[in-house]
Amino acid sequence: MLVKRVWDRHHEAAKFLLVGGVCFLVTTAINYALKLTVLHDKPVTALAIATTLATVLSYGLNREWSFRHRGGRERHHEAAMFFTVSAIAIVLNLIPLGASRYLLDLRVPDVSRPVQEIADFVSGIVLGTLVAMVFRLWAFKRFVFPQPQVRPRRTPKQRGPRSRRLLHNRTAVRREHTPGRRG
Repeated sequence: MLVKRVWDRHHEAAKFLLVGGVCFLVTTAINYALKLTVLHDKPVTALAIATTLATVLSYGLNREWSFRHRGGRERHHEAAMFFTVSAIAIVLNLIPLGASRYLLDLRVPDVSRPVQEIADFVSGIVLGTLVAMVFRLWAFKRFVFPQPQVRPRRTPKQRGPRSRRLLHNRTAVRREHTPGRRG
């Protein structure tokens, strides 16, 4: 009973955190793939690229799952707002890593390679992601998907691709308004 009440009250945040977890793993994998190969001297650039790619994945998952019942904007406006908020979040995500590397000089040769990598992980991946996540949750609910329950919930009869349902509805509307048709 308590779990259901908590879920009903915080289901968007829980879904947002799950999407964030998936995107965290994607960001980490891409970041280290870049950092350990072509961008080993540019950790901020590697993290920026990884975070940008994960943001594209995040848009699809958040729009269609986490905040699927929210809306209040046209899709192109919603996407523009999402990517504007995400661009700000990417900058917020990069600030701790930049500070760690270039203000605190936690980089080789000033520190050992393991210390540099631990500092990069903690500042860029953990702290940066945490700051950006809190900002995104607030901004998505406030600006990108502002109105709850705008998009209708799908009933079990309506499962499946939306395009099929829309095509069916358009056909039904055309049949009702066809000139010379009685019924």
